[in-house]
Amino acid sequence: MLRILVFLCVFFVGKQLLATHGASELRSPNGELAFSFELLSDGVPIYSISNQGRPVVLSSTLGLVGWERGFRLGDIHRVMCDTVWKPVYGERNQVRDHFQEMTITLLLGDSPTLKFQIQVRAYNEGIAFRYFFPEDPDGGMDINIVKELTEFTVPEGTKAWFTNIAQAEYRLLPLISWPGESERPLVLQLPDGSFACLTEAQMVNYARTKFALSPRKPNTISCSIYDKVDFYTPFATPWRVVMVADRPGQLLANNDLLLNLNPPSAINNTSWIQPGKIMREMTLSMKGSKELVDFAVQRNIQYIHFDAGWYGYEYVVGSDASEVNVDPRRNPKSDLELQEIIRYANDNGVGVFLYVNQRALYQQLDELLPLFQQWGVRGVKFGFVGVGSHKWTTWLHDAIKKCARYNLMVNVHDEYRPTGFSRTYPNLLTQEGVYGNEEMPTATDNTILPFTRFIAGAADYTICYYQQKNLKANVPSNRTIKTTSAHQMALSTIFYSPLQYMYWYDIPSDSHGEPELEYFDNIATVWEDSKVLDGEIGQYITIARRKGDDWFIGTITNNDARTLKIPLGFLMSGKKYEASIYDDDPASKTRTKVSIKRIKVDANTVLEAKLIPSGGQAIWIRPLN
Repeated sequence: MLRILVFLCVFFVGKQLLATHGASELRSPNGELAFSFELLSDGVPIYSISNQGRPVVLSSTLGLVGWERGFRLGDIHRVMCDTVWKPVYGERNQVRDHFQEMTITLLLGDSPTLKFQIQVRAYNEGIAFRYFFPEDPDGGMDINIVKELTEFTVPEGTKAWFTNIAQAEYRLLPLISWPGESERPLVLQLPDGSFACLTEAQMVNYARTKFALSPRKPNTISCSIYDKVDFYTPFATPWRVVMVADRPGQLLANNDLLLNLNPPSAINNTSWIQPGKIMREMTLSMKGSKELVDFAVQRNIQYIHFDAGWYGYEYVVGSDASEVNVDPRRNPKSDLELQEIIRYANDNGVGVFLYVNQRALYQQLDELLPLFQQWGVRGVKFGFVGVGSHKWTTWLHDAIKKCARYNLMVNVHDEYRPTGFSRTYPNLLTQEGVYGNEEMPTATDNTILPFTRFIAGAADYTICYYQQKNLKANVPSNRTIKTTSAHQMALSTIFYSPLQYMYWYDIPSDSHGEPELEYFDNIATVWEDSKVLDGEIGQYITIARRKGDDWFIGTITNNDARTLKIPLGFLMSGKKYEASIYDDDPASKTRTKVSIKRIKVDANTVLEAKLIPSGGQAIWIRPLN
């Protein structure tokens, strides 16, 4: 249940100096970020953003096609808010929402009723703005948006971490000759050494936006919406967000900003929403399923997941997800008694998620959800969902809302990326939209993701462990993870996902009970506090997360070896702890080549992580009695 701890909002209403001087400014609570607005002589709205007086976004256009010029000022409303709220779950157990807000009302032409509002919020972490069409008291108005004209002109020499699709590699590119449009979030390295991030929030009733280079203005990034949006007033576009930081890790540490730009939870009783670890059932057989339930109990895994094939071939429209009909390519015996396995799992304290392709969801959603609830299913993994268009965006979010009515949690695959909707509907535990282990990324790829994709929120990366040639027979070379065992262990801490898939590609018999598995056994998936201790994009990262009194630390390097210092100043002063350190060790007697060292530590300790190429280190810190 959402609980407000502190609430303070002060409203200021009035027509500002914009009417006579042509400009108005909004500053962040700490005064460092400034959003400047101006209405040009031809009624064109423009803006700029600065950080401590240094330019982040230079003079850039605002507006939509049909709503781009001929404006005159109505008035400006100002609000200051400072609240603290408790999420149902998250990377920390409380979130501060502190901003200054300015709503600029513009009138189109001579009409007193054609109102176009620009709502701006200035946070210490960044600037957000969106367009709003208020409802006319005399009747609503249809809204047709065919193109957004929002632009971001940035300082010359800026570079961008570019990927054109949600499940592809990132590249650092100059703002010239991009090979297509960029996904969100788009992280920028500014020439003064600081960082910015362009993204969107509350993209629920709209079309997905990507970023494109302007063909008419250098050093300028424009918004490119997937297709037109038709709706009626009152109507708000998604928030356009410009996060700003001196170091790249601050962008990740401040990603609660996107949650703050979404409404509070719409679910009153959230007790059934229970994050946890999950493992995929690979065999779709009775024997394999029962073995997986037993393994989940042994290894403290809260859920198992039946993937594609349990109701037939997923790409055939005729496959009926209300019946169990195993695809013979997955299990020719077709001996899966799904409801019996669900009962067995639930009796042993293990929940069940079912995969359903969007083809079946689109045809059968209203039939499936009450049926799955009746079966005792805890959640649904949406497969190959349509993304981008206004139609599929609204369908997807409405489907998540429907799942909440039946106490079903949700994991969305494949290209979908979050914009903060899990605050409003926290049954959306996670989503893919990431260049994860299904793509067999390099260690360098993994050191880019925390500073880019994970700014948007949780990602279902699928942690692997035994998918290595020396651990399994007949593993194709192109389907082998390219990182070490300790690297994968560290990822379970670094990569946030309230529903964290473990042992992807593995079955219980692949495990020999290696002693380091205690780290996976004890790690949580949601946290009371999280700290980005150090990191550089594409080089390395160290993140520490707390659950109760225990801390878990993950450190990874790229394809290069390096030695890093990890100060433990975040521990409680005066208290003693034991640190279990899990390192890559070629001399280890375990087949996974991971060694464990246990030492006493306190807040004054500085640990050293000696990382081999593509390696990592995991640390579990517990207080001593």
